[in-house]
Amino acid sequence: MNNTIKIIIIDDDLTIIEALTEMLELEGFEVESYLRPDKALMSLRKASAAVILSDVRMPKMDGLSLLAHIQELDNELPVLLMSGHGDIPMAIEAMKEGAYDFLEKPLQPAQLISQLQRAADKRQLILENRNLKQNIAQQTGLEALIIGESASIKSIRQHISSLAQANIDTIIYGETGCGKDVVARALHQFSLRNKGRFIAINCGGISESLIESELFGHEAGSFTGANKRHIGKIEAANGGTLFLDEIETMPLPVQIKLLRVLQERTIERVGSTTPIPVELTVIAASKDNLALLGEQGKFRKDLFYRLNVASLTIPPLRDRPEDILQLFHHYAQKAAEHFSKPLPVITSSFIDHLIQHPWPGNVRELKNAADRFVLGISETSLASIKREDDTNSSYEERMGQFERHIIEEGLRAKSGQLNEAAELLDMSRKTLYRKMKKHQLDKQQFRIDEEDGQE
Repeated sequence: MNNTIKIIIIDDDLTIIEALTEMLELEGFEVESYLRPDKALMSLRKASAAVILSDVRMPKMDGLSLLAHIQELDNELPVLLMSGHGDIPMAIEAMKEGAYDFLEKPLQPAQLISQLQRAADKRQLILENRNLKQNIAQQTGLEALIIGESASIKSIRQHISSLAQANIDTIIYGETGCGKDVVARALHQFSLRNKGRFIAINCGGISESLIESELFGHEAGSFTGANKRHIGKIEAANGGTLFLDEIETMPLPVQIKLLRVLQERTIERVGSTTPIPVELTVIAASKDNLALLGEQGKFRKDLFYRLNVASLTIPPLRDRPEDILQLFHHYAQKAAEHFSKPLPVITSSFIDHLIQHPWPGNVRELKNAADRFVLGISETSLASIKREDDTNSSYEERMGQFERHIIEEGLRAKSGQLNEAAELLDMSRKTLYRKMKKHQLDKQQFRIDEEDGQE
């Protein structure tokens, strides 16, 4: 039974109150009772964790009048009215006025308990949703960026506050999609370098032949195709923060040059021998253990030690389920604003699926789920994902089915417009092309009276 929601009984017959109280307490409900409706009203607040069970025929204030007062206070507070008079017209009127249910005396215990439990579950969900919305609305500063109330997230916020003021190089560890870039931006935003630029580069997204030029820049004529001077990411981040995502993929020769920059705080553009001084904080992110990669010879130990002044580890979403609902509310509200759509009601069964889903894609996957929820795309709701997990398919087959569904949803939502679909799915256009080819998807099947040239 739901032990957080109180059942408030209102009846001018003490015998009925005592009988109902005994029965409901045996079923695990917490019960509070009143002989007078006005006294009961004085105990209620807009955020009362309660369900009202009231008689209709009472002196001075009947059940319908009580219902009207409660509706003014909080129209989402469940009120169940009961009457021994078989008054069908009154029951119809009560339901029109917003009563949760109308029960006829003598009450049927099984029906009463079932209806009270459903009303209590509904009230619990309403209060949780209100609380989450209020928390999100009240969040300021770091709590608005690093969302969650788990012990691990609170610890990360504390570490960010300390590290940001120190302006020291830091490594952020975490699985793909867990929000390493968000933590990096928070470290910059709350640092003394926040007036400077935050420059991010994904080391795994740039070919080995180009990464050196991207990081250090080059002079005109330094290599074939270098028609003009190019300012690299490190120089662009001077006075601010440089974020190196997926640093474990950085080629070893480039790691040597980066180490020199960290030690000397100067750079040399490709094709130049002139040192350029730089003052910046370097934040690296990796999904792998850099110390272990160093022992295996896959990452320079000296670079690891130079970067590892401090480190943060973001736990996967499956290890902090208490953060799931708050994060989902946050991203669903942002999606509602972005798509100019109303925020749908989040049912208790959907919340169960949110909590039970393992979230292999972490916060990124949850954000995409929130987008689809707001867009009303239901084919791959978490419920259907759960059903797929119950099949005898292999893990790879189930993940492939899941990926294909997501790609189809994104293409369908954007009518086959690849740029927009890639943005919605939070992936590059190149990655979208590759996955469409993998799953044999043609953008034309998602077009709706649109010309190819409108991309």
